[in-house]
Amino acid sequence: MKKVMKKLMVAGLILALPVITLAQTPPHPNGGNAPGGGNIPVGGGAPIDGGIVMLMIMGAAYGSRKIYQLKK
Repeated sequence: MKKVMKKLMVAGLILALPVITLAQTPPHPNGGNAPGGGNIPVGGGAPIDGGIVMLMIMGAAYGSRKIYQLKK
């Protein structure tokens, strides 16, 4: 009987968890102001160029190191 109750409690918790942990909706990208007043894109216009270049450089360095180790 204890095993059945334990399973029911876990199942009830799993079913209730999405309702308990509801998140708020994201704010309007413009802060709720007029649509024409400095509307910035969702995500804040974060630059991704620097990160991509760094990943490419590190990937090239890693690949060249592996090639060097295979030839050695």
